[in-house]
Amino acid sequence: MVKFIDDHLNNIKEKVSKMWSLVYEQIEKSHTAVLKMDDTLAKQILTGEKRVNAFELEIDSDIEDFIALYTPVAIDLRFALAMLNINNNLERIGDYAEGIARFILRCEDCKIDKKLLDELKIDEMFRLVLEMLALTHNALLEEDSNRAKGVFAKDDRIDELNTDSLRILSDYAGNHPESARMCIELSGVFRKLERAGDHINNLAEETIFYIDANILKHHKKPM
Repeated sequence: MVKFIDDHLNNIKEKVSKMWSLVYEQIEKSHTAVLKMDDTLAKQILTGEKRVNAFELEIDSDIEDFIALYTPVAIDLRFALAMLNINNNLERIGDYAEGIARFILRCEDCKIDKKLLDELKIDEMFRLVLEMLALTHNALLEEDSNRAKGVFAKDDRIDELNTDSLRILSDYAGNHPESARMCIELSGVFRKLERAGDHINNLAEETIFYIDANILKHHKKPM
C-alpha cells in the first residue's frame, strides 16, 4: 500500500512540476513579446494556455482520486491540499500570461515609446515575477520552506512598480493624448503582473504549509 501511495504522490508532484515549468515559459514568452510587440509569440502563448488548462484538469482529477482512494492524513493530506491550491494558482498565473498576449494582439499597430518602457521598469517587473516563480518551484522541489519565504520581499517591489506605473502612465497620457489607449492597455499589463505576484505568494504559502504545517494565509509574511 505504501508503494502505491508513494507512486501516486510522485506522479502528482511530477505533473505539478511540469505545469510550473510551462507557466514559467508562458510568462517568459510574454516578457519577450511585450518588449518586442511580437504577435507571433503572443499567438504561441494562446496555444500554450490550452496546455495549462489541460494540466490543471488532469492534476485536479489525480488529486481527487488520491484522496478518495487512500484517505490520506498528516503530511500526505497536507501535500494533496497544497498541490490542489498550487495547481489552481498556477492556472491563474497562466491566465495572466494569456491576457498579456491578447494585449499584444490588440495593440499590434501601437507604437510604444522605448523611453516610456524604460521609465516604467517593465523589464524589472517581468524579471521579478520570473525569479519568484523559479524560487518557489525550487523551494518545493527541495522542500525548503526558508527559500519559499524569499519571495515575499520581491513581491513588495512588484507592488511598488505597479503603483509607480499608474502615475507614470497618467502623466504620459496627459502629455501625449493620442497614446491614451496604449497607456490604458499598458496599465492592464502591470496589473496582471502584480496579480501574478500575489498568486506566487500563494504558491510560497502552500509550499510552506506542506513542508512545515505552518499556515501563513491572512497573516503577516515573514521577511
